[in-house]
Amino acid sequence: MNKVTKAVIPAAGLGTRLLPATKAIPKEMLPIINIPTLQYIVQEAADAGIKELLIVISRGKEAIKNHFAPAAKLEAELLAKKKLALLEEVRKSNKIVKIKYVYQAKQLGLGHAIGCAKDFAKGQPIAVLLGDDVVVSKGKTALGQCIDAYNKTKCSIVGVQPVETKVINKYGIVSPVKKADAKKDVFAIKNLVEKPEPEEAPSNLAILGRYVLTPDIFNAIAKTAKDKSGEIQITNALKFLAKKNKVCACKFSGTRYDLGNKVGMVKATIDFALRDNEIKEDILKFIRSKK
Repeated sequence: MNKVTKAVIPAAGLGTRLLPATKAIPKEMLPIINIPTLQYIVQEAADAGIKELLIVISRGKEAIKNHFAPAAKLEAELLAKKKLALLEEVRKSNKIVKIKYVYQAKQLGLGHAIGCAKDFAKGQPIAVLLGDDVVVSKGKTALGQCIDAYNKTKCSIVGVQPVETKVINKYGIVSPVKKADAKKDVFAIKNLVEKPEPEEAPSNLAILGRYVLTPDIFNAIAKTAKDKSGEIQITNALKFLAKKNKVCACKFSGTRYDLGNKVGMVKATIDFALRDNEIKEDILKFIRSKK
């Protein structure tokens, strides 16, 4: 069994839910305090043992490439002013993991974006982390938990967590082979449903931004028809795959933030600020003053 050492982050979307901020700035580069969202996700990949990373981008998102590349002029300036601690912070993003890039000419859905990684995968299993989903875990990372599940089951893994009934229709929802299996941390699934209405959903377990996919996913993507909006959904590709091969869900632990919308961005900013000892007391004082 091949180890999972490669990952892809789809980051080509327009970020329309965060306009006008994303008119000129990639949504993945919007910061949580002073660190771009994407850097947290790249770090999670590295912490899970990923050695090579592919980021799928679109034209106009070169700021992503610039952030993870050395900034010679800035670094020289910081060095000259002996701002060594800040220099080390700036250099961190250059050293996390080996990163390659591929351009997605048209935004044709998550399935299509993942399909752009076929040549990069070279027949090996590949992890997927969505570019606007940050997960904070106390122990092993969310992706690390999914990789462990892959190592045990030797099949494609989708990371899931339970969601509230009112938001079920915003996610891909999994259907366990056995209803009782939904209580397990890792279980086989028989079906995946893209954004069902709550009363039609097979469970409340939503696919939330972490996957480990076997090489046959690329054939499944190629055979998956576009949906009504003209996009290829990874949920539909996995549904196709599940008919022929075993697919499992990993119920990962950790707090997940959807940084693709305003509410998620504000929640993450507040929580991360309260974890930062340098600013925590000032933020708490400000919050208390609003009561």
